[in-house]
Amino acid sequence: MQQADTISAVATAAGEGGIGIVRLSGQSAVKVASQMFRAACGKNLNEIDAGAFLYGTIVREDGRLVDEAICLIMRSPHSYTKEDVVELQCHGGALSLREVLALTYQYGARPAERGEFTKRAFLNGRLDLAEAQAVMDVVQAKTEKGLEMAVGHLAGFFSSRIRKMREEILMLVAHLEAVIDFPEDGVDDIVLADAREKIEEFHARICSVLETAHTGRILRDGCETAIIGKPNVGKSSLLNALLREERAIVTDIPGTTRDTIEEYVNIGGIPLKIIDTAGIRETKDEVERIGVEKARAHIESAALVLALFDGSRPLEAADEEILSLLSGKQAFLVVTKKDLPRVLDLKKLKEWTDFPLLEVTTKEEDGLLPLIDTIVKVVYKNGESGAEGSFVADLRTQDILGKAAEYLASALRAIDEGLGLDFLSIDLRSVLEKLGEITGETVGDDIIDEIFSRFCVGK
Repeated sequence: MQQADTISAVATAAGEGGIGIVRLSGQSAVKVASQMFRAACGKNLNEIDAGAFLYGTIVREDGRLVDEAICLIMRSPHSYTKEDVVELQCHGGALSLREVLALTYQYGARPAERGEFTKRAFLNGRLDLAEAQAVMDVVQAKTEKGLEMAVGHLAGFFSSRIRKMREEILMLVAHLEAVIDFPEDGVDDIVLADAREKIEEFHARICSVLETAHTGRILRDGCETAIIGKPNVGKSSLLNALLREERAIVTDIPGTTRDTIEEYVNIGGIPLKIIDTAGIRETKDEVERIGVEKARAHIESAALVLALFDGSRPLEAADEEILSLLSGKQAFLVVTKKDLPRVLDLKKLKEWTDFPLLEVTTKEEDGLLPLIDTIVKVVYKNGESGAEGSFVADLRTQDILGKAAEYLASALRAIDEGLGLDFLSIDLRSVLEKLGEITGETVGDDIIDEIFSRFCVGK
């Protein structure tokens, strides 16, 4: 399904760099490049075999030099898009790349749309839709675990599970519809019992995959984590200890942090977006008051809240107010300053909630291990990472699997209520339709366009 036109775009990140790449893909990719690239060996690009690297120069129509470059030619179908692809590897200056890109337009290419190179790889059958979506997850991975998950999806680990299940459901549908087409054979209890057993298995497998969505989304997008507490409980010290650098100012003066400080940190392979907030208290200082309001807002939006309490001080009204803000949240009660004599009544603190309670100190090398271990266990549910390539990593896939599970549950009800195999077949075909949306076999053009519009230009 190769496209008739040829596209081009800068494939490297914006800004200055040692190398900048202009990529072309399409039937005329080599023709376009041959009109602007002069190989030092004197050969025309149309004479060059696939996989060859050529040193030369890029020139304007009047022969003026634009840049030195390396030209790489990849012939269809052995390329990223399964089309003819040419990469011009130039110096990484923004102006020179813009000049080279403009020349590709002049000689017949058109500007690539967002994600169009990967979209062509999908349309030409090199990648399925789940694998194509994983391309940007690889680019945007924030930790090693997130990268492992994205690479696993790109390699097809997740897609293969979906395709295998889809094939098995299709076989069941074919068997049931054969029974429908030959009613003289009758529908005995053995047929229904076998169908029920298989449908229950499919439902359990989909629910098992859905259980990975919590972990998958965190590995992909990160977990917004708010550090809250009254002034001087150690919020900024905790941020600095997690980052292993002096990012926030730490003093004994209450109200030092007046605005939020946001940083990503890698905790056991999990990307946390840590937000250090202003100490929550009543204040007449206008700037500090705005900071306190922001802290309250972050409690509402955060996926995880670390509520800090000073272990060297008794529980106060300000602490109780903070506990009241945690209702309905995923939160940890973090008792700080474990290295000092404890005054805080932990039993009284636990009376407020069933959230995990952890004692930490930033003064010791392993003083944060209880917190780190608990975060890892909560994210992975059971404390183990599992197979990264099998996680559900996006809301679209989670929604599709959820609907597929509902159709399977409906099929089981059809058996229980004796509604007949026609109803059973309809529900199972709906499951096939939903699973096909994950790999792209049954998805509409509008959804495809929307997915690839999230990509960067040049990918």
